[in-house]
Amino acid sequence: MLRHIAAIIVLLAAFLAVTTNAPADLMPADSRKVAPDFNLEDSSGAPIKLSGYKGRVVLLDFWATWCTGCKQEIPWYMEFQDKYKKSGLSAIGVSLDDDGWKSVKPFLQQHKINYPIVIGDWNDMGKRFGFNSMPATLLIDRDGKIADIHVGMVDKAAFESEIQILLKESAKKTSN
Repeated sequence: MLRHIAAIIVLLAAFLAVTTNAPADLMPADSRKVAPDFNLEDSSGAPIKLSGYKGRVVLLDFWATWCTGCKQEIPWYMEFQDKYKKSGLSAIGVSLDDDGWKSVKPFLQQHKINYPIVIGDWNDMGKRFGFNSMPATLLIDRDGKIADIHVGMVDKAAFESEIQILLKESAKKTSN
């Protein structure tokens, strides 16, 4: 009987852990590290410099046209861009396709993505930003520091919760 009760408790705890929204997975503000900068061009040749987004929360999505999970997340990120742009969110997509714009431009013509897309180098970006598989998505706070890195598909609701928390944070004031 005691084993039966213990099994029910374990199953109930597992059920609750899966079905409730987990608290945000954000790094504490004082332990965040500055995101490496990059200066890459979008499909029209306009420069996109990551450090130029300081003061905004950045959703930085590393993806590829062949990555099924990446393609599933893009509509979510488009939704977040629409919903939170006025509150200070900027999404940036970094395609890591080996053949660059050859694959990406046709993809962009089929999928009207509402945020800038640039081309990055897999080895360089993976080493600099700390991931080794895709999808990989980072949340960067208003101070340009990495608040979260998620390798693999994100949980949409939990990720949106993290975005909301970061949008409520203020940029740190620098004192002289």
